[in-house]
Amino acid sequence: MTSELLTVEQMYHADQAAVDKDVPGIDLMEAAGTVVERVIRKHYRPCRVAVLCGPGNNGGDGFVVARLLQKKGWSINLAFLGSSKSLRGDAAINADRWKGRIKPFDKSVLDNADLIVDAVFGAGLARPVDGEVAAVFEKIIKNNIPVVSIDVPSGVDGNTGEILGIAPKAQHTVTFFRAKPGHFLLPGKRHVGRLTIGEIGIPESVLDEIKPKCWINDPARWKTVLPERNENSHKYTNGHAVIVGGTMTGAARLAALGARRAGAGLVSIACSPSLAQTFSTSEPGNIVAPISSSVDLAILMEDKRKNALLIGPGAGVGEKTRSLVQTALRGKQAVILDADALSAFEDDPETLFSSIEGRCLLTPHEGEFSRLFDFDGCKLSRAREAAKLSGATVLLKGHDTVVAAPDGRAVINSNAPLTLSTGGSGDVLAGIAAGLMAQGMAVFEAACAAVWIHSDAAKKCSVQLIAEDLPEKIPEVLNDLKGPEGRYEY
Repeated sequence: MTSELLTVEQMYHADQAAVDKDVPGIDLMEAAGTVVERVIRKHYRPCRVAVLCGPGNNGGDGFVVARLLQKKGWSINLAFLGSSKSLRGDAAINADRWKGRIKPFDKSVLDNADLIVDAVFGAGLARPVDGEVAAVFEKIIKNNIPVVSIDVPSGVDGNTGEILGIAPKAQHTVTFFRAKPGHFLLPGKRHVGRLTIGEIGIPESVLDEIKPKCWINDPARWKTVLPERNENSHKYTNGHAVIVGGTMTGAARLAALGARRAGAGLVSIACSPSLAQTFSTSEPGNIVAPISSSVDLAILMEDKRKNALLIGPGAGVGEKTRSLVQTALRGKQAVILDADALSAFEDDPETLFSSIEGRCLLTPHEGEFSRLFDFDGCKLSRAREAAKLSGATVLLKGHDTVVAAPDGRAVINSNAPLTLSTGGSGDVLAGIAAGLMAQGMAVFEAACAAVWIHSDAAKKCSVQLIAEDLPEKIPEVLNDLKGPEGRYEY
């Protein structure tokens, strides 16, 4: 399993740890260049290639690629940023092994190029791209020349996905040993293209030293703890989720469908008496529980079989919602707070955070997040800071959804299609999480599973996806995760 994501600094540590374990650095560089050369030959026919090399090890990888492609008969123009005499170590050795011409780093090297190998900066760039490099990148973008980037597209921050000035959009990016957060965080994600993670001889044991706490959201990390039925299962052992419904009744109904399809044995919609008839005449599998106040909710939740409570979808923003949230957080059930349940605390987020003690998941989109938290930085760092401050697991939604736990664990989700940007899809997601948590899944794992299942369900829908389509695809997703005997494979 290669789902670990390493920061730029952690990858430097991995490289050095490999050298300390008697893996020569020159062998690592040769292996890296070989992986890139093979990706190029797999996806492109022989053509005129401009290899752009920078002054570090990324440039050293570029020299290897140029040498190997030229040996196979490809036409190579190689440009170096600066003087190749300034290179040191393994990069200098590979520059000496290159017997072709080294051209100045300017726009002329792109003339007649059919393919670009971007070996300029890699992941460790610390300042915006400018000057001649920016001019070269602008011409690549203007002329729409295909790009294969080594490590990360130059100009993309490997830790944050931030674009530092300008960056080419690669068709392929080849990185080594493990991917980095910047490969999956927006806006850098848009520049990566198809990502290949190459093995170059770094021992897996270096991960024991690094102890990564960030992963790509891979089912292998959580599918062994997905709820399973057995011969003693019944509706109560499979959990009872309660969803608080508001005047936007469709939101709670979508959440209820998500919870039921995710496997919750029972789902109740708690709503004001005036809305009970509306909810009762919708999906027949939902239980309707009229409540008039937070006192009624507390009485309803005295039944310990009701073990997960979702508040927010269509709830409305106001004192009533605030009171319902605080009542929910005083109970022993798992609590999922979404949408209006978060926005209701815009003027007093400290009250919300101080009330969180047990199993709690917050599921904001960026707008709701900004009403509660005032953090700068990339999505990953902001979600982690929010989880630490609030004491809850935070699921920060988007095309690059991040799930972060208070202890620093985090995943970045990568399987979401663009079709999910439609009204009501977030309600289904919150319902899936509630259904999984009602069945006893830990908050972080349930959130990770819910995001992946939700995204995979969307991929099985048509391009005209509407939120109502998603619940119907959840059983198909779960079946795909199961082995031939109906148990989850691991």
